[in-house]
This record gives sequence, structure tokens and C-alpha cells, in this order.
Amino acid sequence: MMFRGVDSRVVGDAFYSKLFHDNPELRRMFPKNMDEQYKKLIDMLTAIVSRLDGLDELSKEIAALANRHVSYGVKHFHYKLVGDALLWTLQQGLGKDWNPELEHAWKTCYQELSESMIRSTAQ
Repeated sequence: MMFRGVDSRVVGDAFYSKLFHDNPELRRMFPKNMDEQYKKLIDMLTAIVSRLDGLDELSKEIAALANRHVSYGVKHFHYKLVGDALLWTLQQGLGKDWNPELEHAWKTCYQELSESMIRSTAQ
């Protein structure tokens, strides 16, 4: 699996540092101690990658995740900001292994996930 053995603090710190650097107003939406948030990021990425061929099976979990994010103050436009930070983090982390095909796959996956989350909260 892509994220097995990955230190969640390293990936999480890179991702959230990028997100907060580009969008400092988002920092207030998160706890001071980010260790648990880093773990949640890796857990979410692992779940998505392991079920890429069956994301529809995760519809209830995705809807619950989306509703929790609404309660945190997440707005629809925030999904693009998060997606940009995620792609940057993956590109930095994968280095020479990052290529146009992988970028397209991650963009497509994240777009499907974020659109599903947005749809589930728009009802």
C-alpha cells in the first residue's frame, strides 16, 4: 500500500504547512496540536487508495466525513484549496516518481471525492 510505513507527522506537516502558508485563515479551523490530524490525513488517503475501484462503497463514510467538515466550518471553495495542497504534497513526497499520469490519477480521485462530499452536504 502506498502509505504503509509513512510517518504521518512528516506527510501531515508538509501538507498542512503548505495549506496554511497559502491560506493562513484556515489555521483557526484546526487544533493547536496537529498530531491526530496528521494521522487522520494518512488514514483517509490510505482508505481512498485501497478502495479506488469502489469509492461508491464508501458513500456513507464520505457523507459522514462531509457533514463533520461542515460542522468545522468548511465551505465548498475550501475543497480546491485542500486539493492544491494535497497535490503539492504528493508531488514533493514522490519526487522523481511523480509523473503526469500519477498527477492525473490523483486529480481525478480528489475531484471525485470532493464533489461527492459537496453533493452530500448540498442536499
